[in-house]
Amino acid sequence: MALEKGIFAGDAWSSDTMRAELADPHGYYLVATTNEAIVAYAGLHAPVAEPQADIQTVAVAAEARHHGLGRTLMQSLITEATARGAAEIFLEVRADNPVARALYESLAFEAIAVRPRYYQPDGVDAIIMRHRIASDR
Repeated sequence: MALEKGIFAGDAWSSDTMRAELADPHGYYLVATTNEAIVAYAGLHAPVAEPQADIQTVAVAAEARHHGLGRTLMQSLITEATARGAAEIFLEVRADNPVARALYESLAFEAIAVRPRYYQPDGVDAIIMRHRIASDR
């Protein structure tokens, strides 16, 4: 929760929300640590055999950025969603976060819609992005 509150200060998840996410049987969470400190985490909601999955969160501590950790976590979530049978993966990103948007675009996510003033209390828009998983079926 310290990392959550440190990164997402104004719109951090509550402890109850985080617990519910981690307990969700359709969830898949990854955590990266160094020296016993959590430096990143990422989560996916992907029921098996359902066509859609959602990236729930990605967080990388400031001191762990710019080393490819966010990309590695995202690639792992895409791999898991694919293994569970998803055809599409969705996520929301703050419109004022160009670094995250560039990462997602480099992983073949495309902006498909905007949720006006989604992130509160700041009133920042959310950009909805979609990644289509190639199928050999």
